[in-house]
Amino acid sequence: MRLASEFFVSATIRRAELGGAFAALRRRGGSQSGAIFVLVDRLDGTCTLYGPAPQALYEGGDSERAFTRLHAEETVAREVAEARLDKEIRFDPDVWILEIEARDGKAFLDRIL
Repeated sequence: MRLASEFFVSATIRRAELGGAFAALRRRGGSQSGAIFVLVDRLDGTCTLYGPAPQALYEGGDSERAFTRLHAEETVAREVAEARLDKEIRFDPDVWILEIEARDGKAFLDRIL
């Protein structure tokens, strides 16, 4: 059984804070199943944006949330990440956006595919 989006986001914020990073919820989506996007700001003008991994990448019906980087480069300019988030919101206004400020780029996510 997959954790509710609300619980998953709260737990990730807590993990980031315990890890010494600043994390904040920028947009609240559907409490049970809204898609979650994680923007990691490296505080140098670059970011890494993670979103839900495609279902085809999940192994054997695994229900644990998995994420994938939404751009080919390791980091992108803040404007590029924000444009992608705007596109995702237009497609599905029920998304969650979690922002983490971490100079080392740590996303505090367990599964990044």
